[in-house]
Amino acid sequence: MKLRYLRNVVTLALDAERCVGCGMCVEVCPHAVFAIENQKSRIVDRDACMECGACARNCPVEALSVNAGVGCATGVIIGALRGTGPSGDCCDCSENSPCCG
Repeated sequence: MKLRYLRNVVTLALDAERCVGCGMCVEVCPHAVFAIENQKSRIVDRDACMECGACARNCPVEALSVNAGVGCATGVIIGALRGTGPSGDCCDCSENSPCCG
């Protein structure tokens, strides 16, 4: 089952002109929202974004923006209810995590 939030409400934005194609967003995104195509990042699954903020926090050129927090909190709550912890639906969510720390 692929995690989904409400359609077309995610605050994620990508400034393609600023993107340098480093791939960091692809590497840190826990839900495969991004892909690198033609040496630039592209949002391939916007509705899978849980707004954890890992992509924006790790973008070296600030090409990404997102109102982080709500989606990650949802991941933590779902993990707690399922007894699986946050790792199944969220990032690391520790003090040292680039997304929630």
